[in-house]
Amino acid sequence: MRHNLTKLTAALMLGAASLVPATAAFAQEPGDGKTINMAQADWDTGWFQAEIYKQMFEDLGYSVTGPMTLAPSAFYQAVSQGDVDLWVNGWFPLHNTYESTFGGEAKIDGAVAKGGALQGYLVDKKAIEEFDIKTLDDFKRDEVKEAFDRDGDGKADLVACPPGWGCELTISQHMEDYDLGDAINPIKAGYSASMADAIAAYQNGEHILFYTWTPNWTVDQLKPGEDVMWIEVPQKEGVESPAPAEGLATCVADPCHMGFVANDIVPVVNDDFIADNPAIDTLLQEASIPLPDIYAQNSAMNNGDDDVKAQATKWIEDNQDTVDGWLEKARESAS
Repeated sequence: MRHNLTKLTAALMLGAASLVPATAAFAQEPGDGKTINMAQADWDTGWFQAEIYKQMFEDLGYSVTGPMTLAPSAFYQAVSQGDVDLWVNGWFPLHNTYESTFGGEAKIDGAVAKGGALQGYLVDKKAIEEFDIKTLDDFKRDEVKEAFDRDGDGKADLVACPPGWGCELTISQHMEDYDLGDAINPIKAGYSASMADAIAAYQNGEHILFYTWTPNWTVDQLKPGEDVMWIEVPQKEGVESPAPAEGLATCVADPCHMGFVANDIVPVVNDDFIADNPAIDTLLQEASIPLPDIYAQNSAMNNGDDDVKAQATKWIEDNQDTVDGWLEKARESAS
């Protein structure tokens, strides 16, 4: 009897053992045993997106190092050499200048926000209606200069960009190209502090002119179409202007000559890495983040809530069904 029981126990154990590989294979995530070396941009308005994608990568079983914070020039060099695998903070066509660095070694893969990265000048809506403001040229009118002159120097105040930023160079070029030196005073102090001052002035009933980009916390606190409107740069013979944005209902004109190129926010990945990781390829193709959600997080961060990890976790929880759908397609592509 004992002998028979021993044989039966052994048979059951053998049968159970034979099930383990199949069960383990079924449960295995495509990223098990793999690591992603991830980077993120050196502008903090892109960290929310990076953290959301990082957590989705981890849901697929990947270990993620970083993301390490890099400037664009450093990232594109690193991704071309395979020192990092990806980031989700590409701005194109703005970053086209780096294509000679990474072309043939890395590529754009999917889009975090298609056409969402805008740059340009905004004016409070009341002033647009009161003074019929359409372009920067309107600030040459005395009554407009006076309405926007908050420091008493006889010029309209413009919240611009600090020295060393790419937008500071473009704004300076606009001031020269459109002969605005006697009309507009670009404020080049710290951007966040200058915008906080402008928002306070707006809340006190004053008129404001400012540069911004999207995604950015400013367009959450001053909503285009409600509080402010995008205005155009003038069309002047001999001055080339980027292609206008089309279908932008929050601009004074359509198409809207903003003076800056509209960009897609996109992932950029190393070619060899993505060839070996079809699940990541599929996820990048499927996933995206609505611009209003990015605006809201940027605004919260500007107001002192800088727990980006918790914010990303909550966003995933709030959009769990959609995220689960992306992850399921990623898993299927790796099976």
